[in-house]
Amino acid sequence: MKQQATFLMLAKTFKGLEEVLAQELIELGANDVQLERRAVSFRGDKALLYRANFCLRTAIRILVPIASFKAKDTDALYKQLKALDWSKYMTVNNTFAIDATVYSESFRNSRFVTYRVKDAIVDYWSERINQRPNVSVQNPDLTINIHIANEQVTLSLDSSGESLHKRGYRVATTEAPINEVLAAGMLLMAGWHGQSDFYDPMCGSGTLLIEAALIARNIAPGVFRQSYAFEKWPDFDADLWNEIYNDDSHERDFTHHIYGSDASFYAIQQASKNVKSAGVQKDIELKQIRIEEIKTITNNQSPMTNPSLLVMLNPPYGERLKSNKEIEDLYGAIGTALKHQFTGATAWIISSNAEAMKCIGLKPSKKYRLLNGELDCQFNKYELFQGKRKDNNQ
Repeated sequence: MKQQATFLMLAKTFKGLEEVLAQELIELGANDVQLERRAVSFRGDKALLYRANFCLRTAIRILVPIASFKAKDTDALYKQLKALDWSKYMTVNNTFAIDATVYSESFRNSRFVTYRVKDAIVDYWSERINQRPNVSVQNPDLTINIHIANEQVTLSLDSSGESLHKRGYRVATTEAPINEVLAAGMLLMAGWHGQSDFYDPMCGSGTLLIEAALIARNIAPGVFRQSYAFEKWPDFDADLWNEIYNDDSHERDFTHHIYGSDASFYAIQQASKNVKSAGVQKDIELKQIRIEEIKTITNNQSPMTNPSLLVMLNPPYGERLKSNKEIEDLYGAIGTALKHQFTGATAWIISSNAEAMKCIGLKPSKKYRLLNGELDCQFNKYELFQGKRKDNNQ
C-alpha cells in the first residue's frame, strides 16, 4: 500500500467509552491519539480513515476537520465559511446537509447557524459559476459538521454518513434495544475477546450476543453496512476501499460458546432473526427461560459449570414496569440467580435504576458511569465468589 498523507480525524463516541475507543484506535495504527469530550482525536492517512469506519466498534462517526477559526457572530461565521475553497470537497451538482452542534452564548440558535452555513456554501458557488447546489436531508452527497464552542468554530466533513451504530445486521427489534456501539463498548470494558463462554440471560433482540460473537471472531462491524459517506467524496479511492473491505485475514476462530435467554418468547424470536442476519448462529444458542429458572439454559451442558464464564445483563430499568416492587423483585431475582447459579463467574450489569441495583444484593468490584441514550447508568462488575468475599481474599 503506497504512502499517503496523514491528517487529523475525530472519532465521536458516547460518554464513558472514550478510553475504549482510544485503545481501538491505537490497535488500528492511529497516531497522536488524544481523549476529547465524547470523542477521540487522532492522525492517520486515507487507509486509516476507511479502516476506522469499517473496524471501530465504539465509534459513532468519523469526522475530518477542514477548518478551525474564531467567529463572534453569524456574520463573521458566514464570511469565514464563504472564503473556503469548497471546490476541494464538492461540485455544484453535489447535494449537501449540515449538522450543527453549538455550545455558545454568541450562537444561541443552532438552526440559524445551519442556515448561515448553507448560505455561505450556496453563495460561494453562485458568485463563481452562477449555479447553486441543493440541500438534501435524505442521503446527501456531503454531510458537513459544524461545532461551535463559545467563539471557536470547527468545520468537519462527516465520513460515515449514517451513525456507525447502525451496523446493518438488525432486521428485528424489541422495545428499547441497547445501542450496538454501547454494547460493544461494555464488552470491551469487561475485557471480552472471546476467551471464555458468554451468557446474557436477558438478551432481548440479541445485540450483546451478536456484538460478543463479532468481537470473538474479530469480524469487522462494518461488513454488514451498505455504504459510507466517504464513498461519495471526490478523492474516493475505490481500489483502496475494496482492499480493506475484502481483507478477512484478521478474523479468528472462536472455540467457546455464547448463550442467550429471555423470559419473552417474542424476544427470542427477534434475537434469532438478528443472529441469523449477522451470520453468527453457529456461535449462539438461544432459549426462552425466566431468570429464576436459569440453571436449565441448555439441555446438555450448563454455562454455569464454566468458572471463566462472562455474564452480562441489560435488565429493564423500571420505566415501563408497573411498580417499584416489581422492579425490585426482578433485580432481587437477578441477584439470587447470580449468587446460586454462577459461582466463579464474572458478571456485569448496566442500569439507570440505582435503587434497583441495590436489590441485587452483591457488592460490585468495579463501577463505571455510562450513558444509555439520555439515561445516566451504572455499569457494575461483580465477582461471583463462593461464600463471603473476605473468605476469597485470604
